Amino acid sequence: MSGRSGKFSGDDPFEIVRSWMEEAEASEPNDANAIALSTVDSDGLPNARMVLLKEVEKDAFVFYTNYESQKATELESAGKAAFVMHWKSLRRQIRVRGLITREDGPKADAYYASRGLQSRLGAWASKQSRPLASRAALIAEVAKVTATKGINPARPPFWGGFRLVPVEIEFWADGEHRLHDRFQWKRATAATPWEINRLNP
Repeated sequence: MSGRSGKFSGDDPFEIVRSWMEEAEASEPNDANAIALSTVDSDGLPNARMVLLKEVEKDAFVFYTNYESQKATELESAGKAAFVMHWKSLRRQIRVRGLITREDGPKADAYYASRGLQSRLGAWASKQSRPLASRAALIAEVAKVTATKGINPARPPFWGGFRLVPVEIEFWADGEHRLHDRFQWKRATAATPWEINRLNP
């Protein structure tokens, strides 16, 4: 592909994502793995929020949340989502669109077990996205969960991962005079080959 060299080069878009994330880890002050996850509700109204991307697999992106949250409801209802990663320090971003499935097995168990104890207890205590009377009420719920679940709580049945299998990945880098470089990897389905195009800025 003409002009696709340097930071854009490679035959595997997931490898390019990993490479850019490694660079960002050295330059971003906080959460180089943060993504702005976009969903739509049952009325088609868009929604967005920041979450942490926890794994770049061979052919998918994985993040974790409460399955009873608004985002999880929207993800499962639509079966599709999009996200953008932006690194101000690198002046780059990656946009992704694709299909959603749950990651609700041993991998989710292993990730949950790797989290700090307070985060694991917090996953049990939080009724994510639902009204909360006060912070004190949340702290009281954490204390209650701590007393009943102990120091090695199992993963809650309402908490786990989602896997996004992309059909579009766009790599964007800032260019002089706002003549940015954009390369879009696109495919009809997760099983078909990628088509790569340079896009106008």
